[in-house]
Amino acid sequence: MNDPVGDMLTRIRNASMRGKSTVSTPASKLRAWVLDVLSDEGYIRGYEAGTDALGHPTLEIALKYYEGAPVIREVKRVSKPGRRVYMGVKDIPQVRQGLGVSIVSTPKGVMSDASARAANVGGEVLCTVF
Repeated sequence: MNDPVGDMLTRIRNASMRGKSTVSTPASKLRAWVLDVLSDEGYIRGYEAGTDALGHPTLEIALKYYEGAPVIREVKRVSKPGRRVYMGVKDIPQVRQGLGVSIVSTPKGVMSDASARAANVGGEVLCTVF
């Protein structure tokens, strides 16, 4: 697998379009940090670490719905393995005039665009969520 974060975002997108309550993805620290941001911003209910039938570590993500519609309407991968996108603190994009969130990997950790602006740090823009 070349793009683990992109794979996780695609799994979330597909499961939410099908109305699933949970989705499973292989575990990694970066994926967990991205899920922490999504949970803090209110896009998912939460996640739990577990193992699959073969004993590999997994993350069980509990998706969130509001009045039958998924809370995550749109999720896009910005920085890809073939083209990394780095931005300074002044260049970090606002998603839908601040209604969405950009997830940024900074030297101070993975955080939302608002947290990165507050901490005055830039970094790699991983994805945008609305």
